[in-house]
Amino acid sequence: MIKKLLTLLLVSTTTFSQVVINEFDSDTPSTDVKEFVEFKTATPNASLNGYVLVFFNGATNLSYLAMDLDGIVTNSNGIATIGGSQLSPVPNRYLPFDSAIQNGPDGVGLYLGNGFNFPTDTPATMTNLVDALIHKTNDLDPTSLMLALGETLAYDEGATGALSSTQSIQRKIDGTYESKIPTPGANNDGSGDIYNGISIVVNTAHKNEGDSFVITFTTQTNVSSDLNFNITLNNGTFTTADFNGITALTIPTGTNSTTTTIQILDDILDDGDEILSIQFGTIPFGFIKLNDNIQIRVVDNDFVPQTWGSPLNPTFGLVANTKPAGYYGSLEGLSGDALKQAIQDIIANPAVVRAQNYGDVVDILKQADQNPANRNQVWLMYVESPRSKLDYQLGSSSTGKWNREHIYCQSRGGFTDGTSDTPDGIDIWLPTNANDFLAGHADAHHIRAEDGPENSSRNERNYGTDYNGPVGNQGTWRGDVARAVFYMAVRYNGLNVINGNPPQNPDGFIGDLATLLNWNTSDNADDFEMNHNNVVYEWQKNRNPFVDYPDLADHIWGNKTTIPWSSTLSTTTFNEIQVSIFPNPSRDYIIISGLKEKSKIEIYTTSGINVYKGYYDEGEKLNYNFSSGIYFVKVMLEDGRSVVKKMIVN
Repeated sequence: MIKKLLTLLLVSTTTFSQVVINEFDSDTPSTDVKEFVEFKTATPNASLNGYVLVFFNGATNLSYLAMDLDGIVTNSNGIATIGGSQLSPVPNRYLPFDSAIQNGPDGVGLYLGNGFNFPTDTPATMTNLVDALIHKTNDLDPTSLMLALGETLAYDEGATGALSSTQSIQRKIDGTYESKIPTPGANNDGSGDIYNGISIVVNTAHKNEGDSFVITFTTQTNVSSDLNFNITLNNGTFTTADFNGITALTIPTGTNSTTTTIQILDDILDDGDEILSIQFGTIPFGFIKLNDNIQIRVVDNDFVPQTWGSPLNPTFGLVANTKPAGYYGSLEGLSGDALKQAIQDIIANPAVVRAQNYGDVVDILKQADQNPANRNQVWLMYVESPRSKLDYQLGSSSTGKWNREHIYCQSRGGFTDGTSDTPDGIDIWLPTNANDFLAGHADAHHIRAEDGPENSSRNERNYGTDYNGPVGNQGTWRGDVARAVFYMAVRYNGLNVINGNPPQNPDGFIGDLATLLNWNTSDNADDFEMNHNNVVYEWQKNRNPFVDYPDLADHIWGNKTTIPWSSTLSTTTFNEIQVSIFPNPSRDYIIISGLKEKSKIEIYTTSGINVYKGYYDEGEKLNYNFSSGIYFVKVMLEDGRSVVKKMIVN
């Protein structure tokens, strides 16, 4: 390995320092937030400009990550690191996300070049290779990758799999490697300059506007002279205008700590939840940061709730339908296949409709699936609860995060990874048509915000026959799912919805049609779904017709396939049911007026708990024994229409 390095350096420009991969740790306790790669240069304080580190998958010999090292300078021991968010001491550069490094059997190569020379899935090569390391965790050797990178040995991170999370692969003086306790940021043999570490200690619990908190800074040993340093809290929209407090600090001679108190200002601006980041400025020579970039969420208290409700507290008719006049004019008098084709001619019109990319969907959902009670949150469909917009899943860990859920599964639709994951905004788009099935990858009419683990649990399962949501859910999402699937089955040629439980294959089919037709009528389109439809229309310039007119589904797949459809006979809003409740407020009974048939009744608390189910005839007393408070009465007719009324109990 050393011979290979020296040969390359002889033919390379002399502006590059001799550099090797000095230590490697891919498997660390818990979620690999402390993984790292360490470099060592022959001379101290050397620049790594012009180098790029490339990670290769041992099964494919293709790259999965590349990181430019430009701007990194080694320390007085010739050491520099890149690493995870909780690596201590703090790396010179963070990995792009936690658990970014695969555990192996894989390889990593240090090259002369830039990151753009190694896009994802670049084959392993020895061209411009400076150094390489083959690593594994109790696996077989990736022999093909070893050959591609010119390596004859693969190094195990631990003697057994049980030790791999507590050991790293470290370079010895002879150029070979051994596994032992990690030593990030220091010489592997313990020699060289020893730094006094300084750390940040703070309570990272969420803070509200108006709160104050204390930050403590501590060194490992007492300082021999005053240690002066600065900190910043700025991060994105959180700036110096959002807090008061001293940020120029001193640890006095002979001591090892100091504190500062930060007061978060309580403004009157609805600027959303923010994250402050406590970061060191430049610290003097002889000291090293043990942690940095400590983030604390600041919860905004100035949001204004919408007048319409969440799916657990649905309202109808309060969100205006933004469809243009005459948008569905061509559908009048049609049914069956002719109606389906006419709908496709509208929603897949290549002269009008725009295809966005998957990266843009995150921004779309932050508008379309916003929790109406708190604009800083999105509403998670299957688990029927809100989550902060800031908790979007970026790394591999999904717990407590939200993600983009394809209602019509990616693989079953054949559009897996069909568009870019890099957002480029509402004004950058591609033309599309009914045969452009790859656009389905980012079609926001069938994508919703969802809890990460529940998203994985749903996977490719068919609705109704296989997947009915998490245990205890109220089913407030079922109609939304049905109407999204109907949209996809019309928007894209080759996609369909069928009866039964078809195999989970990328074959263009999803089921169960009978279930979805039932869901379409039992869970009516509400204001939340209309808002989603309106927002997506702004981006894509097409609408989901089955949200605007849910009964279209029956005229294509249901019991009205021979009956001509007409907008004048179609239910556009479920508030058209003229129902009233009295007395209201009430104490122990209510009477519901306006019904002309026996109807199903459900009553919910404001938190979505169902406290009554039954049937009701016009004029009878509905007796109850509820605690005082606000409740919602859902009245459902046999034709699928429903209405929700608020009831106050004294």
